[in-house]
Amino acid sequence: MRLPIDPRADLARRAWVACPVCDDARLCAACADHRNCGEHWRYLISNDGPVVHLQCPRCAYMWSLDTRPGVTRSGDSAR
Repeated sequence: MRLPIDPRADLARRAWVACPVCDDARLCAACADHRNCGEHWRYLISNDGPVVHLQCPRCAYMWSLDTRPGVTRSGDSAR
C-alpha cells in the first residue's frame, strides 16, 4: 500500500537526503557531489529540534532522521 503525500507537505520546505526505501538518487551525479539536486529532494514535514520528519515524493515513504546523533538535548533523559 502506498501512502498519500502528507497534507502538511510544502514544496518550500525540502531536504536533500537519501530515501531509505527507493534510493532514487543513487545514480545522480549532483547528489553524489552533495549538491542540491532539483529532482531528488524530500518533503520536510516537521521537526522536533534536531529530529526531522521527512517524506519522499517518489515513493511516499515517511521517516524521521536525527541530524545530530549522539547529542543529548537538555531536558532529555539519558537512555
